[in-house]
Amino acid sequence: MLTGKQKRQLRAMANGLKPLFQVGKDGVSYNLFNTVNDSLEAHELVKISLLKTCTQDVREVAFDISSNTNSEIVQIIGRTVILYRRSKNGKIELVWD
Repeated sequence: MLTGKQKRQLRAMANGLKPLFQVGKDGVSYNLFNTVNDSLEAHELVKISLLKTCTQDVREVAFDISSNTNSEIVQIIGRTVILYRRSKNGKIELVWD
């Protein structure tokens, strides 16, 4: 579970990132879970955007992806979701107060 300080740090890091994935009219799929999982292992911090054609709720999509990839939701803003999961080689150092 991330603390408020850690989420703030991750939000600041994600500010300059471009979304790596887009969810469209087909919604979430097994393929999306696999690619997000691989991306989280490589980058630890991933930004996902939902297109206007996506009929699912943003929070529902965020929860589905985070539960299937064992990641944490850092932020949901508009139609953008930021996810974090510490990888084995751990590139991002979080504040542990």
